[in-house]
Amino acid sequence: MEVLKIILTVLEVIASLVLIVVVMLQSGKEAGLSGAISGNSDSYLSKSGKGGLDKLLAKSTKWVALVWIVLTLVLTLLP
Repeated sequence: MEVLKIILTVLEVIASLVLIVVVMLQSGKEAGLSGAISGNSDSYLSKSGKGGLDKLLAKSTKWVALVWIVLTLVLTLLP
């Protein structure tokens, strides 16, 4: 049982680090407001190229967070 606990703990640490990296790579939601104040205007092409990466990062954040939650619950329930 100890080997399983060690493997799950290592997987949880890896999931935690991946979750931190994915969240840090996402662009901030307040970028639109600061762009409006400073006069930065985004064209349609610049928004569409950035949206693909943001959508991918948002989906991966949800899945990695779900894996992290499941690993945490399993580790909690193990004796």
